[in-house]
Amino acid sequence: MKNNIIVNKTRCFSKRIVYLGKYLLNEKKEFIISKQVVRCGTSIGANVFEAQNEQTKSDFASKMNIALKEATETMYWLMLLHDTEYINDIEYKSLNDDLNDIRNILISICKTSYKNI
Repeated sequence: MKNNIIVNKTRCFSKRIVYLGKYLLNEKKEFIISKQVVRCGTSIGANVFEAQNEQTKSDFASKMNIALKEATETMYWLMLLHDTEYINDIEYKSLNDDLNDIRNILISICKTSYKNI
């Protein structure tokens, strides 16, 4: 899976989200949204990783669709963190840009996967 772009991107994003969660807990003393964003932000990569070993095309498509839903939820929590000034414009833009890249790839994968079922 070394050359799998979506696996690599989601793993890197997951690491960034874990660091964000640590920052929110330790520096900002934010205990609610931090758990939500870490849960869904890391779930994207977990579902993508799990999909790599699915036995049917349908299972693969389902896992990728779940990853897309988690990415959309993560987008919401990042917007909320930005709107409530827990993260600044630069932090938000950087995370959101990465997330948009991931979402666009997942949308393409989901469309192709459902066509091939």
